[in-house]
Amino acid sequence: MNDNRKEIIRLLRQSEGNPVSGQDIGEKLGISRAMVWKYVRNLRKEGYDIRSSPKTGYILDAYPDRIDPDELKAILKTSLIGTDVRYYSDLESTNNTAREIATRSPEGTVVIAETQRKGRGRMGTEWQSIPGGIWLSLILKPSVPLDNVSKITLVAGIAVTNTLRNAGIDARIKWPNDVLVRGRKICGILTEVSAEVEKVDYVILGIGINANVKLVDFREDIRLNSTSISNEIGKVINRTAFIASLLYELEQQYIMFKTRKFTDIIDEWINLSDTIGKEVKIKTPNKLIEGKAVGITENGAIVVLDRNNERQEIIAGNCRYRN
Repeated sequence: MNDNRKEIIRLLRQSEGNPVSGQDIGEKLGISRAMVWKYVRNLRKEGYDIRSSPKTGYILDAYPDRIDPDELKAILKTSLIGTDVRYYSDLESTNNTAREIATRSPEGTVVIAETQRKGRGRMGTEWQSIPGGIWLSLILKPSVPLDNVSKITLVAGIAVTNTLRNAGIDARIKWPNDVLVRGRKICGILTEVSAEVEKVDYVILGIGINANVKLVDFREDIRLNSTSISNEIGKVINRTAFIASLLYELEQQYIMFKTRKFTDIIDEWINLSDTIGKEVKIKTPNKLIEGKAVGITENGAIVVLDRNNERQEIIAGNCRYRN
């Protein structure tokens, strides 16, 4: 967006519903009132609902549901995560783009897209990334052993769940990488890693949240088991502000991951878990395990008491609840 148009939007937002005259805007930007009018007209075409009156000025009544990377940078309260934000209207996959730039990008770089053409979940499953969602990937470079990377998925689940709960949504974590509301999926997390032997080069943390998506736009098989933030609270949220809150929570949890005992994180994960105490079926590449989920180990594996009452620890697998 042109810098003058950005500044007009900033001034109108800053006025909090009070009119701002074209003359005042023109003086602050160093342009004529006629040029201000041309910018306003173009902004209206882009979906900004700007009301005008010859005697009072311009009022911003509503703006399109878009993520604003400039506003995001302005309101972020982080020191590491989000210091570099890459915003795209459309990508094949934010994880793919993050992986392409990871080696030459600083830790904490965030890749955000309005839509993804080939979003994916775990085990290569499709993730339908329609307009109105939050589709982002985060580049992390933790100095940890390779077998500690699975813990980052648990940490991310806590961060997403806390952010949703702070927004008034009773979110719960489903092992290993989903967040549910009333049993329906609202978020998926995909962690990918690049490593040599035991050395982690970088981790790509992909997060997809059904924010303002319209459930009717999902395929029927996805729609039946999904929900969205707007569906739960009955109104559209400011996705930019939500992302700022999410990145702040991710940074706090990441700091805890690097500085505190993982047992403290496990306790929080269990408190937020939808899975612990449930009868589950977990499919791994080698076997199918059925039983009751009873805990999480220090390396992030779920603990299941199987039908023979034997303890099984599973680090990765496809988990379903038994009816």
